[in-house]
Amino acid sequence: MTATAPAHSVGTDLDVDWPLHSCDDHMDLPSIPTDLWTDRMRESDPARVPHVEVVDGRTMWVCDGSVLGLSGPTPSAHTCYERGGVEQDGFRPSNPRLRLQDMDRDNVASSVIYGPSVMGLKIPDDALQAEAYRCWNDWAAEFNRVDPNRLCVLARLPSRRPADATAEIERVAALGHRGAVLDPVEALVGEPEWEPFWAAAEATGLPISYHLGGGANRAVYEMGTWREPVFATVSPMQLDEAVAETVFSGVLERHPGVRLVLAEAGLGWFPYLIARMDHEWVKHGNIVGKLTTPPSELMRRQVWITFEEEHHADVFIGMIGADRVMWACDYPHPDSTWPDSRGSIVRDMGTMARDDVRRITSDNCRALYGFSS
Repeated sequence: MTATAPAHSVGTDLDVDWPLHSCDDHMDLPSIPTDLWTDRMRESDPARVPHVEVVDGRTMWVCDGSVLGLSGPTPSAHTCYERGGVEQDGFRPSNPRLRLQDMDRDNVASSVIYGPSVMGLKIPDDALQAEAYRCWNDWAAEFNRVDPNRLCVLARLPSRRPADATAEIERVAALGHRGAVLDPVEALVGEPEWEPFWAAAEATGLPISYHLGGGANRAVYEMGTWREPVFATVSPMQLDEAVAETVFSGVLERHPGVRLVLAEAGLGWFPYLIARMDHEWVKHGNIVGKLTTPPSELMRRQVWITFEEEHHADVFIGMIGADRVMWACDYPHPDSTWPDSRGSIVRDMGTMARDDVRRITSDNCRALYGFSS
């Protein structure tokens, strides 16, 4: 028997003629204005403020004796600009006017932006790190106000001390932020001391993001070596621990208003995780504090997952649900879809129903973050 396409299939004739809403783009340390923290930190010792200096011949961000990362152009790291034929000085992503130009070129109506580093600011002192994130959040709010219906740099929450995270999510909500990032490696998200934070997250209504960037025990990110693709391959799946902890500790069941985003997670491993959690929910029926709601139901109710490009995306989306999947451009990373995002969408989702593709690439992100169009 010859297999036939589903009745709703549109093949590769899909015409992505609507504005795109990208749920995961970036503004990383190399592109951040070099005066961001020196102009805002309340710390009186200049050495303890994130600042730029030359270390071993390279321009680096340094704070309190720790090297945080590169600053400025990174010739050894390719970017999407080479594909797009755009010359830039390393700071283009943090220039709102130029960023909006790049969004226009790719038909992107709004951009949800993660920064200042997917790995977090590795500042050993907890209070100093919290102060650095406070300054980032203030600057991000200013950046967003250039075009508040298109630019959405997310707030970054201090994730080591629950009291700091709780105070900051309440503060950034008042500043007008549309969402916030919590580091699920630093934050012990399921422990009782984090309960006030989750209550505050529910009260503010801000979506909380877990972004890939940690959790792999053996994989270490080393740019330009074979370890870089190893880390890139396994790091999305490291979000499984944080998700399982958030679900089985009862956070989502106790706080039905909490909305959780798994950013740059990819799709293929997610259906297995959901099925596995349901399996263990049944098997461990005698544990103290057992959920009354199946994990799969909680996930369908309160969790969104993002991806960029993925073979068999149509299969995985069918298993997850098109209303809980969001597409991302990942601008300006080397593996982003810019400046031909529509081409990548047609390639990965061209066999899907047009309405589902529009939900995934536009409507879901627009609704979750409250963009008007």
